[in-house]
Amino acid sequence: MQKKKRPVYLNLVKIRQPISAIVSIFHRIGGALLFLFIPYLLYTLQLSLSAPEHFDLLQHGFDKPLVKMTFVVLIWAYLHHFFAGLRFLLLDLDIGVDLAPSRASSWAVFAISLALTMLIGITLW
Repeated sequence: MQKKKRPVYLNLVKIRQPISAIVSIFHRIGGALLFLFIPYLLYTLQLSLSAPEHFDLLQHGFDKPLVKMTFVVLIWAYLHHFFAGLRFLLLDLDIGVDLAPSRASSWAVFAISLALTMLIGITLW
C-alpha cells in the first residue's frame, strides 16, 4: 500500500528568503500602507489648503514626534514602492533577470530607498 504524499508544511518565518523575495514583500507592504493612508493624506492636504488657520493647526500637529515618525514611515513606503516598482518594470522587460543583477538591483532598491528616507527624515526632523 502506497502512502499519499502530503503537502509539506513550510514555516515562512524560519525559511531564509532571498533578497528579491524580501524586496517583493516590502513592495506589497509599502503599497498597502500607502493605500490605507491615502484618505488621511488627501484630507490633510485639503485641510491645509482651505484656510491659513487650518494650515497653522496642521503645522503644530506635525511637530509631534509620533506624527513625524508616521510620515517618515510613509515616505519610506513611497520610496521603496517606487524604486521596487521600477525594478519590477525592468524585470518585465527582461533587464536584470539573471541571478547576480537581480540581487544587485534588490540591494540597490533597499539602499536607495533607505538613504533617501534618511535624508528626507533628517530634513523633516
